Amino acid sequence: MAKFKEKENAREVNVSTKVKQDKATSKVNNGVFVYTGAISVRELASALNVQVSDIIKKFFLQGKMITINTILDDEMIGEMCLEFGYDFQKKVIVEAENFEELVIDDDPSKLKERPPVVTIMGHVDHGKTTLIDAIRNSNLVAGEFGGISQEIGAYQKEINGKKITFIDTPGHEAFTAMRSRGASVTDIVVLVVAADDGVMPQTIEAIDHAKAADVPIIVAINKMDKPGADPERVKQELLQHDVIAEDYGGDVITVNISAKQKQNIDGLLEAILVVAELKELKSNPDRYAMGTVLEASLDKQEGPKATLLVQNGSLKVGDYLVVGTTFGRVRRMTNEHNKVLDIATPSTSVAVLGISEVPLAGDRFMAFKDESEARMIATKRKQIKEAKIRSKANNLTLEDLYNRINEGNMTTINIIVKADSTGSAEAVKASLEKLSSSDVRINIIRAAAGGITESDIILAAASNSIIYGFNVRPDARIRAKAEEEKVEIRLHRIIYALIEEIQAAMKGLLEPVFVEKITGQADIRRLFKVSKLGTIAGCMVIDGVIKNHSLVRVLRDGLIVYEGKLASLQREKDQVKEVKKGFECGMVIENFNDEKEGDIIEAYEMVQEEI
Repeated sequence: MAKFKEKENAREVNVSTKVKQDKATSKVNNGVFVYTGAISVRELASALNVQVSDIIKKFFLQGKMITINTILDDEMIGEMCLEFGYDFQKKVIVEAENFEELVIDDDPSKLKERPPVVTIMGHVDHGKTTLIDAIRNSNLVAGEFGGISQEIGAYQKEINGKKITFIDTPGHEAFTAMRSRGASVTDIVVLVVAADDGVMPQTIEAIDHAKAADVPIIVAINKMDKPGADPERVKQELLQHDVIAEDYGGDVITVNISAKQKQNIDGLLEAILVVAELKELKSNPDRYAMGTVLEASLDKQEGPKATLLVQNGSLKVGDYLVVGTTFGRVRRMTNEHNKVLDIATPSTSVAVLGISEVPLAGDRFMAFKDESEARMIATKRKQIKEAKIRSKANNLTLEDLYNRINEGNMTTINIIVKADSTGSAEAVKASLEKLSSSDVRINIIRAAAGGITESDIILAAASNSIIYGFNVRPDARIRAKAEEEKVEIRLHRIIYALIEEIQAAMKGLLEPVFVEKITGQADIRRLFKVSKLGTIAGCMVIDGVIKNHSLVRVLRDGLIVYEGKLASLQREKDQVKEVKKGFECGMVIENFNDEKEGDIIEAYEMVQEEI
């Protein structure tokens, strides 16, 4: 198996990819017995240069009966080493595809102070993003839909000559998993609690995540400018959840602030720097980068994009990456200001282009010097993951689910969720998992960002899963593959409709409904600008038939760019009723002129059909 080997050279973590026979090794080095695996009495005696009978005798006097071939555990090895005047050390060899398990033991002389990673957590509308806004002197809130964060954002600020990396986690209940990820990559949690509202359900949840991650909490008591602000009540309520403020005899720093009025923000920042100094945060920037994916999506213009938090080492343009189960090369890096970077040092968050597929938020990543090595490791990780998924799969289609429930049989429904962003995918996943009951278990096989791919179809076929697309559409080739593999694809744009559909099946109440029927797809080959008509898309019909005045949507890389109605359909300057597969035509879409060459125009109709 491939093993990790550490080297002392700058930015050098080599992964040997040669297949080796798993065999324990041991030797004495400067009075220290170093071993890697299971050791027999014979092997220990040889390494320590003592008689086998002496080891057997010592264990016999303890009431333990062993032989020359007995395999010793770590405690027994350590005991014998000390008995004969040796120290001992066990080295763990990590398989290359399991690099998350790698324990990095850097030379202390190479460690340098790094910025703390601070996560802003708390209940929805308690002012988390407004606090980030005040710290950065920016205006993030205005860019949010409904004033609520929908994705994780990471931002860096320099204060008193020292940098702090802030992570703003969504506060809405549907994004629990995203907050949990935020806590797992952070050094300090700033818990924002509104002084006029007190401790709320998501405040408690945030406390639980911080405790689970074993990171210190600083409480920012916000909205001190509002009538009814009562910081003492907040501290008392926090006592019930074992968060004890310093002035109550505990070790939790509390800071009264008004993010909106920018009051006492400096006091909060000073508290963060004090806690960071006590933690003595250090890392080695002169090694290949390791870290975590904060957010990932399929960008309509640039392809797969991932926001990465570098936790150790330095990430450079040109480095080869293994991100989760996907592979890539860093083609471009930008910070939160969209400034292009050549290098990202520890505790820096960057948006990275060059990854072959959209990874999952929360995936770990590691950079490598060698392309073939990184590609091999990514392939191996993907095979292992899909093998685990297939071994657990046990699913029915939605129609089978409906029939089984009507028969009174308990069942499991396996679902693959593909969405336009990782945040949406996790929101759908969390909402669906809550529907599990004593009769039906919802099992999410995969929840990821990006269009529906052939890989999804293959996985669904192997695991007998239903694919749910949220704000994404499969092309004609993927639909054909799904039909060939008898995989059910169900598409939605509203999360509540998706949930109601599953609920109806679980209750055995499925009724005939209007469903979408795809009639045809056309590939845009050329674009013509006409002053009176707008943009005419010169197309080739690649599947089915396109009918005039039908409902259409424009797809770009599997994502919906626009939905509307076909205003005009022409063949050689003549208006026609329909154009079949293999023929060219010109199309004008009502109220839309932003088509691009390579886009897909998909025509569909709504028909009444019983599931």
